[in-house]
Amino acid sequence: QVQVVESGGGLVQAGGSLRLSCAASGDIRSIDFMGWYRQAPGKQRGLVASITSADHTSYARSVKDRFTISRDDAKSTVYLQMNSLKPEDTGVYYCNVRSVLSNYWGQGTQVTVSS
Repeated sequence: QVQVVESGGGLVQAGGSLRLSCAASGDIRSIDFMGWYRQAPGKQRGLVASITSADHTSYARSVKDRFTISRDDAKSTVYLQMNSLKPEDTGVYYCNVRSVLSNYWGQGTQVTVSS
């Protein structure tokens, strides 16, 4: 059984920073994609940032130059460093972990940015 667990969310003032972590454990092999998605109230879930096994990164335009995604393969963990946070960054952040034959989601962690 595979578990994907996010942590690091919380309440922060605009301009502040948070670091999200996502750890995958269990029988998961050859992870080739790890990504963070955000779902704001009343909106669809959308990709915020992703990183592949070849260390190719991709960011949503709204977070580029403010967020940084990184991974630790030894720990099957992906991080999202979020700086200069804005109220529009508020939402539930979900971690997505994929291998060739599987696709797993975490339960999400709430990020709230106050103005």
